[in-house]
Amino acid sequence: MADTKFPTTPRDTAWCPGCGNFGILGAVSEALDGLGLEPNQVLFVSGVGQAAKAPHYIKGNVLNTLHGRTLPTATGAKLANAELTVFAEGGDGDGYAEGGNHFLHAVRKNVDITYFVHDNQVFGLTKGQASPRSDAGLVTGTTPQGVAMEAFNPLATAITLNGGFVARSFSGNKQHLVKTIQAAVQHKGFSLIDILQPCVTFNKVNTFQWYRSRVYDLNEDSSYDPTDREAAWKRSWEWGDKIPIGVFYQVERPVLAEAHPALAAGALLKQDIAKENIKQILEGFAVK
Repeated sequence: MADTKFPTTPRDTAWCPGCGNFGILGAVSEALDGLGLEPNQVLFVSGVGQAAKAPHYIKGNVLNTLHGRTLPTATGAKLANAELTVFAEGGDGDGYAEGGNHFLHAVRKNVDITYFVHDNQVFGLTKGQASPRSDAGLVTGTTPQGVAMEAFNPLATAITLNGGFVARSFSGNKQHLVKTIQAAVQHKGFSLIDILQPCVTFNKVNTFQWYRSRVYDLNEDSSYDPTDREAAWKRSWEWGDKIPIGVFYQVERPVLAEAHPALAAGALLKQDIAKENIKQILEGFAVK
């Protein structure tokens, strides 16, 4: 990775040897370098968790937020400076449990950011508790008799909400992940990439071998149409002996920034401050 503009520091991470996060980190570096971006043009926003540490190990601007609060912070950053390429990044626990409500509304608002979810189907940082993505029956420290509920389906949820770019990839297929990341960045609007990855310490079911024997590229089928919402929704439920990866659904929709006239003049941070407006706002808080 010596020649990339986005060098990584995988030897200094807090991750376990063999963690799927390493594959994701390398793919992100290669994808952004291939897009011709510079580190100062990129902002990574993350929450709390092992996945949320990823931005610390790659060159670029980084903003850590609270657990589950990645998306509203990333939304604010993009609205303030539309010239930034903004990524929200975290795990399935961070994003679909604590951050579940923010996930729903980020899809609805269609803010122009890319969301990487490192999906290992457990809470990896806090010792492997069940997450919303844990399959029914998975035994963990918090579910000694097995998870009683069906796993949350982020792809079906995003498609139902007419998400602009809904995709899944696999940390063990770097070429596919790089291609998917680049397509997501080039899409104007909210892009979700749910990235399947093993947790080698706490999830002994969904291993590298388990995924490798099941995943297949949905988009290699020339008859598959990612603009067909109903077909995409049905395909998002395929899970078990065969697991599709690729771009499930893509549609062009107005982005959030287009609903705010104040942004028509360009990035907020480059606009002149109207001091009289600030004075008027402050006077509204004055005790009378």
